[in-house]
Amino acid sequence: MKITAFAVVAVLAATPVVANEYEPAMAAFLNDNIRTWAQDPILVSAIKAQNETTAGYDQATIDQMDTTWRAEVGAASTPTITPVIENAAADFLRMQLDKSAGQITEITVMDSVGLNVAASGVNSDMWQGDEAKYQQTYSVGPEAYHFSEVELDDSTRTYQVQISMTIVDPDTGASIGAIVVGVDAETLE
Repeated sequence: MKITAFAVVAVLAATPVVANEYEPAMAAFLNDNIRTWAQDPILVSAIKAQNETTAGYDQATIDQMDTTWRAEVGAASTPTITPVIENAAADFLRMQLDKSAGQITEITVMDSVGLNVAASGVNSDMWQGDEAKYQQTYSVGPEAYHFSEVELDDSTRTYQVQISMTIVDPDTGASIGAIVVGVDAETLE
């Protein structure tokens, strides 16, 4: 049986890649890029302002907001999504995305209950509180970060990793939210 180069590429492409192979590159990206702007005052103030509103939300309210967000994805009217993607913090995130020249695929900032505060674009849901990007950062503490496995992202149509970290109030050192940055995995090699 003759094995062609195409067959080898097909097998390699079908083989899942685990995040551990990328962890050194992900750590370097976190330290060299994300940490330099994730604590920017524009993001911190946006999170703090939203925390004043959402801190008292119960799970039913959070679930309803998430359901509403999901129903608005792709709709003409997006009163839940628009405030998250059209604010000064979202503009700042898009600026970071643009500076990355395609390396960053998406960025989302979350508040203390895991709801989106600002995003570089529309993502699939509003509540991140049930996902590792939030649970392994904000819920853990000020120095926490999380690296995802490499996955095909439906919204960006790229193989990406997600690099997440806790955002802290620079005045108190307390955790106030988290950020998740989608990075094109191929750029980390």
